[in-house]
Amino acid sequence: MRTAEIGQRFLDFFESKGHAVVPSASLLYNDPTLLFVNAGMVPFKHYLMGVEPAPWKRATSIQKCVRTLDIEEVGKTTRHGTFFQMLGNFSFGDYFKKEAIAFAWELVTSPQSEGGFGFDPASIWVTVLGPGFHPDYPQGDTEARQTWLKVGVPADHIQGRSLNDNYWHMGIPGPGGPCSEIYIDRGPEYGRDGGPEADEDRYLEIWNLVFETEDLSKVRAKDDFDIAGPLKSLNIDTGAGLERIALLLQGVDNMYEIDQVFPVITRAAELSGRRYGADHEDDVRMRVVADHVRSALMLMTDGVTPGNEARGYVLRRLLRRVVRAMKLLGVDEPVLPTLLPVSRDLMCHTFPDILVQWDRVIEAATAEEETFRRTLSAGTTMLDTAVAQTRAAGSTTLSGQKAFQLHDTYGFPIDLTLEMAAEQGLSVDRETFTTLMAEQRQRAKADARAKKGLTTDTEAYTQLRSQGETPFLGYTELSVPTTVTGIVSDGRSVTSAPSGSVVEVVLAETPFYAEMGGQDSDTGLIHASGFDLEVLDVQRPVPGLVVHKVRLDGDLAVGDAVDAEVDAANRFGACQAHTATHVIHAALRELVGPTATQAGSYNKPGYLRFDFSSREAMSAELRKEIEERCNQAIHDDFAVTDTQMPLDQAKAMGAMAMFGEKYPPIVRMVELNGPWSRELCGGTHVASTGRIGLLNLLGEQSIGSGTRRVEALVSTDAFHQMAAERTLVNELTGILKVQPDQLTDRVAKLVSELKDADRKLAAARAREAMGTAESLLAQVAPAGSFDLVAGQLPGIGGADLRNVASELRSRLGDRPGVVALIGGQPGHPAIIVATTSTARAQGAKAGALLRAAVAPISGRGGGKDDMAQGAGTDSTGADAALGLVASELSSLG
Repeated sequence: MRTAEIGQRFLDFFESKGHAVVPSASLLYNDPTLLFVNAGMVPFKHYLMGVEPAPWKRATSIQKCVRTLDIEEVGKTTRHGTFFQMLGNFSFGDYFKKEAIAFAWELVTSPQSEGGFGFDPASIWVTVLGPGFHPDYPQGDTEARQTWLKVGVPADHIQGRSLNDNYWHMGIPGPGGPCSEIYIDRGPEYGRDGGPEADEDRYLEIWNLVFETEDLSKVRAKDDFDIAGPLKSLNIDTGAGLERIALLLQGVDNMYEIDQVFPVITRAAELSGRRYGADHEDDVRMRVVADHVRSALMLMTDGVTPGNEARGYVLRRLLRRVVRAMKLLGVDEPVLPTLLPVSRDLMCHTFPDILVQWDRVIEAATAEEETFRRTLSAGTTMLDTAVAQTRAAGSTTLSGQKAFQLHDTYGFPIDLTLEMAAEQGLSVDRETFTTLMAEQRQRAKADARAKKGLTTDTEAYTQLRSQGETPFLGYTELSVPTTVTGIVSDGRSVTSAPSGSVVEVVLAETPFYAEMGGQDSDTGLIHASGFDLEVLDVQRPVPGLVVHKVRLDGDLAVGDAVDAEVDAANRFGACQAHTATHVIHAALRELVGPTATQAGSYNKPGYLRFDFSSREAMSAELRKEIEERCNQAIHDDFAVTDTQMPLDQAKAMGAMAMFGEKYPPIVRMVELNGPWSRELCGGTHVASTGRIGLLNLLGEQSIGSGTRRVEALVSTDAFHQMAAERTLVNELTGILKVQPDQLTDRVAKLVSELKDADRKLAAARAREAMGTAESLLAQVAPAGSFDLVAGQLPGIGGADLRNVASELRSRLGDRPGVVALIGGQPGHPAIIVATTSTARAQGAKAGALLRAAVAPISGRGGGKDDMAQGAGTDSTGADAALGLVASELSSLG
């Protein structure tokens, strides 16, 4: 049975049981605690936690997931993959254990001819929470055990396990409960007898049924948590691994050999000329290639581009591991343009967006491979240098700091560093490397969880959201009489707050726009009894809840009547900038191409920036054309309209959606001049593009591999910028005494003249330096068995100082000679040491001599054996530095 059919059977079965079929969310789901969706329940988390009321009583989905914590295990086991699809059925206060177990048993054991998976009931084992692990279940989860017995599972195929195995929670305060897992016995050829407790390779888990019963207040570990009390409603959250079910039903040994993955292995084998199944190490590498190619394809389809931070870094690592694995298989030519289309053709039937995004995906992947191949060469040189330094220090262990630098700066996977170091007889300090990586991950998590002006603990917000959502009235109203329904102070929900404190206020309804979708939050005032509260920031810490950060000039309490008033001028400026963002997006797609999709944006009154997918920098002509197209759209005064409609209808009409955004079933589509621009957007806009006034495109730059950024000013800010530029032009034309249209030629001529003058000056300095060299050569003095040419050349530095040293060294010929010179400017001395080949043969190394001499000038430096250079901050120590060179040479003999 093909993988796609297995997934469809799952959806069809639960739809027949009254479940709403919910499409997969993007892998970039907007959850600040996650880089990627890593479980099927993530899009339903707020419903399960009670933050938002669920739109359905029952739901089912096939959710795209990515997990990279076990990336080093990919290819080595049957269970680890970075991308996988999670089948799930969910109940929000509807059915519970008995029904969930009955549904699972029916689907798993029903004959394939009747729409089931057709597993032999005798091969099925299940686990439940065992006795003695949970105070509320002293005998274990007896209800789950009895239900499994009732549906037909023999008692000796039901195993009780610990909280670590059979209790589920999110790792943070929220819902939790015991769970029950379904395993399939693959047979004695795969391992020991004795059920899942004995061997989880032979007994392969395919499905976990979670019975959410408790509200956890603190979570310290998987098996260490505090229970606040029972949940308001009992929920079902299940997850079945589609790839695991497929490998069992397709009769293959591991998930890399199923129909959606194995053709990539076949193509990798063809490219390398090696046979899959002939060599274990080759097999692991081919499985890494197959897994990572698919994962990278899905991430790029959902909008990730290779980069050095967060999501982009994960993608970069996946792509580079593919290239490295293929290189170890003997393939030196580019591989991604060949392998990615194989995965595209396998996955596009299930995920048609792959075809829509393909041009952008293959462009970004090709660019990344080209970059990595160049980086691989540079990193190899750096590693060779580090190995030489390690050996010179008498060590056999490459430092963890150096390994981390290779990984962080050059994108070298640690396994590549380990392998290349081992080839030269060195180990690597993995402990330090691991510590540095852990610190980097912690920083990344802290950044991801940081919310502007908000605490990272959402418990107080969740409590307030459970009382109802905050209606946003700001599309039509800028002033609203309302009531204070909540106050959050230092992360805690309070009933009142004193004057002088900074708190977050929740209102019964609000006209204030909370920062979202790239648009900055509104400003304004909340008028209380006898005083005004300045609104400093507005955010949505959890879906549906709006909080207003204010500084109190009087006492405030829950229940107080207030008037919320948005700053109208600031709002109008925000509307101008947000609509201008849509204008730029449409102009880019029209003139750059359909691959110029949005990768991020930010706008506030008078200013906007827009990030989009593109490998190539814009020419000056293209920037001018885009600016003109934007201003033409403003001049044409296109109507800006918004319409509420079903999400599928909006997408069918071509509405652009932002990757990672969570969209409800009914969405708001904003249009500019009908089909020219259609975007899903919750922001505020002007009534027509003419209200923007003017757009001034400031510039364009790269912000990462495959991602560009444009910045622009709008309205009066754009006018003021252009007026300032006009003033500058007038000043320059006055100084240079030319007309504005002659200014470019005149400046170019001046620059050319300055360069010519610099060249003449450099030539004069070189002649002077060489004249000085002649006098220094006449002062050659013995230092032990070496001839030493030493002296000071005030005012001479950089390339000129190196040229003098090289000339003097060449004049020494075959003699064992050393040149030591100090130049530079007062307070900024420069030092250089050069050695002849004969001197080096007798032990005189330029780098060592320089390091011994820099202390008197308070300097540092380094170099190779033939020439080394440095700099300092104390010119008074020049004589002493040259004396140390002579002393070091004398000690050599």
